[in-house]
Amino acid sequence: MTAMDGLVILSRQEQEYLLHAIESSLDLAESRELFLWAQGQLQTLLPHRLLVCLQVGPAGEVLRTDLLHADAAAPPAAQAFRDPARGPLPALLERWRSGGARPLALQADDDGSLASLGVVNLLAHGSAPLAGGFTFFLLCDLPRRPDGRHAHFLRLLLPHLHLALLRLAPVGVPPQRGLSTRETQVLRWLREGKSNDEIGHILGISALTVKNHLQRLYRVLGVSNRTHAVARSTMLR
Repeated sequence: MTAMDGLVILSRQEQEYLLHAIESSLDLAESRELFLWAQGQLQTLLPHRLLVCLQVGPAGEVLRTDLLHADAAAPPAAQAFRDPARGPLPALLERWRSGGARPLALQADDDGSLASLGVVNLLAHGSAPLAGGFTFFLLCDLPRRPDGRHAHFLRLLLPHLHLALLRLAPVGVPPQRGLSTRETQVLRWLREGKSNDEIGHILGISALTVKNHLQRLYRVLGVSNRTHAVARSTMLR
């Protein structure tokens, strides 16, 4: 575990990045918008591979779990974090609470549970518990060991992450039109990182037909490319 307290002085560029991240977070109201913000402004200050967002109810029950990543195939840890009751989340929440509800930084080198998930390092923090519950956020696989500077950025961004998550529509709300059987098949192989040619070969259709299915699939999911389609479909599963 890394010490997270200490004086942090931001450069002018960091201040500008932070201000831009905060300003752009104020209008987030949909899961897709949160995903794009996390892959843009948040990555500038806190680069990571996987962002786990939790909304926890007053009795400690997990009301929603959002897993945000830009990988064509979900990172190995995503499956474990998808189950808030039996995965690693209860233990991480308890470690955060027992540490005084301050930013928590862990590394696989000194935490076997992270190594088993395929996570190199992790930075986590949550909002203060209120009558309606609280929110909790985990950033997995930062490019280097999280330190006090990372923790400071997360502290400053936490209120805006908290409010953005609470503004989102309930997770699992289906699109206005469901996916066809063929579109569902294409999406399945898209999640596996297959190219249009590979998907066409598997399904016995041309790459052009796969492309047409993808265009319709993008419209249904409200996204503009295959990376966002995978992320959006993961949130709706």
